[in-house]
Amino acid sequence: MRVTDAITIDDSEIDERFVRSSGPGGQNVNKVSTAVELRFDVRASSLPSDVKERLLALAGERATGDGVLIIDSREHRTQTRNREAARQRLVALITQAAKKPRRRKATRPGRAAREKRLESKKTRGRVKELRRKLPRDVT
Repeated sequence: MRVTDAITIDDSEIDERFVRSSGPGGQNVNKVSTAVELRFDVRASSLPSDVKERLLALAGERATGDGVLIIDSREHRTQTRNREAARQRLVALITQAAKKPRRRKATRPGRAAREKRLESKKTRGRVKELRRKLPRDVT
């Protein structure tokens, strides 16, 4: 399965299980296993190591502690469409993980921003000062 120009995944790396689905399907829903549970072992895959790290970070709750990514698809009535949907979601996740994040360029706040910040601090201080009780004259 081709993900990007540089990344391809062999079908042997993907494990698919078919289970009974809830939702649309009428009487068929009780007889046929149409839902797909796609499992992809990220750590044992042929992906580059930096893509593996980003993929596991992107997966979040969908990844197990062992580094297995689980994608569940049950929105369609047929097994083939659910299988395609699950594979498309896997490809989308890997494509997103393959993009290297841009490095942040350190910047300093401009003069106007510094002055605005100091002015807001002064205004806030004045508001708090007005809340204080005035000292009583002891004369």
